[in-house]
Amino acid sequence: MVALAPALLLLAALHCAGAPAEPEENDSRLAKTKPLGKRRKKVPNGTGPDVDTAGTEWTSWFNIDHPGGDGDYETLEAIRFYYQGRVCAQPLALEARTTEWELPRDVGEFVHASPRKGFWCINQEQPEGRTCSNYHVRFLCPLEHAYWSHWSAWSACSRTACGSSGIQTRHRACVNPQPLARPMDSECAGKALERRVCSAGPCAEATWGPWGAWSPCSKTCGSGGKRLRRRSCKKSRTSRCAGRPSEVQKCARTPCPACQLTCAAGKANKDCSGCTCPDHTLLGTVVSAEGSALANARVALQDRPQATLARTDQRGRFRVPGVCAGSAANVTVQLERFSPGAAPVIASGPQTSTVQVTLRRLEKPYMVMHPDSKVRTAGQQVTLCCKASGTPVPRKYYWYHNGTLLDRKVYRYDGRLVLKELQPRHAGAYHCKASSDAGAIKSAIARLTVLGKGQPSCRARPEQSLIRLPGECFPDASGSPYYDVGRCPATRCAGSLAEKRQCRDDKERCCGVRRMELREVRCAGYVLPIKVVAECGCETCAQPKVLVQGRVVAADDGEPLRFGQVFLGQKSIGFTGYQGAFTIEVPPGTRRLVVRFVDPLQKFLDTVKVLPFDSQGSAVYQDVRVMRKKTPMDLDAAQTNALPLGELAGEGPVGELVFPAGAFRRASGEPYNGTVKASVTFLDPRDAATVATASSDLSFVNAEGDMVPLRTYGMFAVDLRARAGGERLQASGVEVRMDAGQVRMPEHLPKMKLWSLNPTTGLWEEEGALRPAPARRGKREERTFLVGNLEIRERRLFNLDVSENRRCFVKVRAYGSEKFSPLEQLQGVVVTLVNLEPRPGYPANPRAWGRFDSAVTGRNGACLPAFCDGQRADAYTAYVTATLGGEELEAAASRPSPDPSTVGVSQPYLSKLGYRRLDHTDPRAKKTAFRVNLAKPNPNNVDEVNGPLYPYRSLRECEEAPVSANHFRFSRAEVDKYEYNVVPFEEGDLTSWTRDYLAWWPNPQEFRACYIKVKVEGPQEYMVRSRNVGGSHPWTQGQLYGLRDARSVKDPELEHSSAACVEFKCSGMLFDHSGMDRTLVSIVPQGSCYRTATNSLLREYLGRHPPAAPNNDTRAFHMLAPVDPLGHNYGIYTVTDQNPRLAKEIAIGRCFHGTSDGFSREMKSEVGTAVTFLCQERPAGRQSLFQRLLEAPAEALTEIRQEMGRSGQP
Repeated sequence: MVALAPALLLLAALHCAGAPAEPEENDSRLAKTKPLGKRRKKVPNGTGPDVDTAGTEWTSWFNIDHPGGDGDYETLEAIRFYYQGRVCAQPLALEARTTEWELPRDVGEFVHASPRKGFWCINQEQPEGRTCSNYHVRFLCPLEHAYWSHWSAWSACSRTACGSSGIQTRHRACVNPQPLARPMDSECAGKALERRVCSAGPCAEATWGPWGAWSPCSKTCGSGGKRLRRRSCKKSRTSRCAGRPSEVQKCARTPCPACQLTCAAGKANKDCSGCTCPDHTLLGTVVSAEGSALANARVALQDRPQATLARTDQRGRFRVPGVCAGSAANVTVQLERFSPGAAPVIASGPQTSTVQVTLRRLEKPYMVMHPDSKVRTAGQQVTLCCKASGTPVPRKYYWYHNGTLLDRKVYRYDGRLVLKELQPRHAGAYHCKASSDAGAIKSAIARLTVLGKGQPSCRARPEQSLIRLPGECFPDASGSPYYDVGRCPATRCAGSLAEKRQCRDDKERCCGVRRMELREVRCAGYVLPIKVVAECGCETCAQPKVLVQGRVVAADDGEPLRFGQVFLGQKSIGFTGYQGAFTIEVPPGTRRLVVRFVDPLQKFLDTVKVLPFDSQGSAVYQDVRVMRKKTPMDLDAAQTNALPLGELAGEGPVGELVFPAGAFRRASGEPYNGTVKASVTFLDPRDAATVATASSDLSFVNAEGDMVPLRTYGMFAVDLRARAGGERLQASGVEVRMDAGQVRMPEHLPKMKLWSLNPTTGLWEEEGALRPAPARRGKREERTFLVGNLEIRERRLFNLDVSENRRCFVKVRAYGSEKFSPLEQLQGVVVTLVNLEPRPGYPANPRAWGRFDSAVTGRNGACLPAFCDGQRADAYTAYVTATLGGEELEAAASRPSPDPSTVGVSQPYLSKLGYRRLDHTDPRAKKTAFRVNLAKPNPNNVDEVNGPLYPYRSLRECEEAPVSANHFRFSRAEVDKYEYNVVPFEEGDLTSWTRDYLAWWPNPQEFRACYIKVKVEGPQEYMVRSRNVGGSHPWTQGQLYGLRDARSVKDPELEHSSAACVEFKCSGMLFDHSGMDRTLVSIVPQGSCYRTATNSLLREYLGRHPPAAPNNDTRAFHMLAPVDPLGHNYGIYTVTDQNPRLAKEIAIGRCFHGTSDGFSREMKSEVGTAVTFLCQERPAGRQSLFQRLLEAPAEALTEIRQEMGRSGQP
């Protein structure tokens, strides 16, 4: 009760001070807030009286509403709904500030505040012409644990003698707001008594003498003069005089008899403020960074920027009399949508001077360096950095900790934030915001972990990691096919002291494998070796190369973009290949990969893509589609021309571009009056097939610096050229007219805007709003248009868009098979979600799309942003696909009705979402996509709070959701196969690679996949196993690398013929380059089979590269794996890539096709085979070699080695 007394007194005082009849305690209104009298240690409340903070603490800042509609409402009820448990039951006070960190009274706004109800600002109550700012609030809450009272006053000094030192003390009491709590909970940390040294004062003090007279003024007339006076100090043995011995003062201004300004050329003007050259003329030009003339730019002198001297004409030229080079004049130029520019005047003749000013287009800030997440130990120091580019270059930076703005005066930050003497309270989420006159941008979140002293960064005990054993192996009596091999958690270790001032840690250390143990598992007839993680520790982090690979082809006919330039930002990084293939190594620290593809022949539009990538190192494959330019039309520049936007069959155009007469000009600004070849290419979202060709990811940055999604109504590119010579032309005053009837969401009409794509950042920038066209007199229009104006100066893509704030996240996972085992989740899968327009009658055409997003699955799946609606379940729908290395994955089945255990979503939410795979009504349709309603989850419905849709503010909950939570599923649609490595390795996470002589992949930077094509003649499909052991190196000889099982696939054109593409361990150097090992590979088909043929070229090659493995037993095929990368002529398929999964996918595709450069998913068993087996029903009592290897592998391998030894003797 003692702790709550100040709060009760505060509320009582508020009530007595004239609170309204309605119980709105602490209702704070502008210019009516009064202090309540003296209190100790007060904190200024942003909207109310000062508050005593003894036994209290402030919450973090909250901002749940934006000042649209009636105003800004930060109600306590809503804050508690979104941030449960973050605000105490009875807040004592409330503080509100704008997002620019200003108090309401400083911005002149009338607001209301109540610690029990929250904060609200109503637009109608503001002065005329003003609306409410965007506010965030925080609350003052009583502490629930024991706390110290305020310190008492210092006691008198213990020594009173002159010049001596004594001791002063003060004390404080430990207050327990919960007296019934356990004693251990009521203890306060720290000391109750504090001492300090005191002094009775010096015996004698030094004193200053009187001031002397003022010196004469430094200037005889005018302003800016100064005068000086001095004083002397009477010295003392024990002290010195405090203060300065001299003092400076400005002199009074006195008029001068004449102008004292000296001009190198010309003479002083009338007010003596500058120089002028009466018989001189300044000739200037203003151009863009691309060299195009800029019209209507305002010209002024740099020292008098408000006085307009001239404006540029259509050719970007201007004339200013009276300005010359010798007058030390610099010219400044301003133009809307461009950053101001300046340049010095240069003499060009006896009576003329020239100047050329280049203006750069305004570009919103764009983050080029994000802060890195780091781990530190308490007491260390850490540096977080961010950097933004733009035009003009951002100079202001703001840093936030857990959403709260950090005080610049305390932390003294710019683009670097340095935190010293770290404590646990410093841990959390950090981000920065950079701003300029063009806008603002926020960085990605960086998480700082602060470990206590002595707390380990990496736990030595590994986590559980289960792998599936071969079907004939059972590790224990339970019969489980899984075995725990352990793994080290994917966490970082604390950085070193040497890295305290670095933006990025040079030598990052991660929790990795420190020690492994070899164990054995009993199987049917043999013992299976297996290595498990025994101990984890801090090791140097693996640095895998992050790759994005793919192919660029035309959307209409698949023609590849041959030798197209590839740009990252403004830097050219290479070219596409003859077949349109490309490979991009993602630079370290990249958060958003913006890639631009440029066709040197200009057959295709320049295409900007924001490509997803896997930061763990798994290569991602992208199939990029580009649009072919439309055939140009001839326009008469002297007439008004209208070109339609959109040519969808059965539908009217979305709008039109209107070029007025005389709108065309050359880059120099000279008018062009000839014939114009105009190509307008329109991407129509009413056709769902066009979504793959859309540029960027349809995002823009708002005024707060947040990245916000757009919903498109169409994109278009304009290419204007002179008919003679093909010179690129520009156009001004172009009118964009959009048919309002095509916008079937009425709320979108007033928000419709015209945007252009920044090819460097991949973000859309606003060009202007579209407004209803005024009615024409005497003419009745059948359609209503939205009209906007456009300047076509450079090669950009334009967009008709609106921003949308009804957003959610969708959880998707990918699996290795239709069993959907959590242990078989796939990483590196590209999942794409296309937002389809709602059903007819709600607002739009069901075929149309409005937005698309892609994400790459990690260890815990992927979360994709999407538009959703909480009022109507089918208001928005989505079309979702998934690909892995160019292979389309299958979605979970929905016929005849969706099964919750298959789809991954529980009822009744599944029915509300309306999940349907594409083949739900038509069995002939593809199984590689599903459609679902995007029904925003109801937080009050327990069935809808566990995924697969999450509110937009719950991204972290989506990313960290357990596999048992609701989610949508994809799986690989492939033949049965099984892989076993003695040294476990997750191909989707390259950081899981372990240094070991028995590692299947000896080099984590380069992966070589090897496959052998085995033809099987028989009435069915057969399992074929490859057993891979060390063959030639003494350290690995006879030791198992791993097993591979693959089921043969029937040839669709041949009866009783199938083939299997079986992986084997490639020969090569061991991981430490201590030597080369040729793998001993045994190929054994299951069943009653015998070898009938061996590829002659392969047999000859193996004979030329001894020792040769014995092949006396026709029930199997043995070889020492070739070192050379053989091809389809040998039946061996070898592919090297920086990603293991992609290397295997390419090798399997070639193996199926039977060529060294083809790709197929249909088996061709007659071509490119290495060995052929004939399989038939096995006679009773006869055992196959496959079964023999399963039951007695040691004996079988002994026979093989003996045969090898005999064959090696002369």
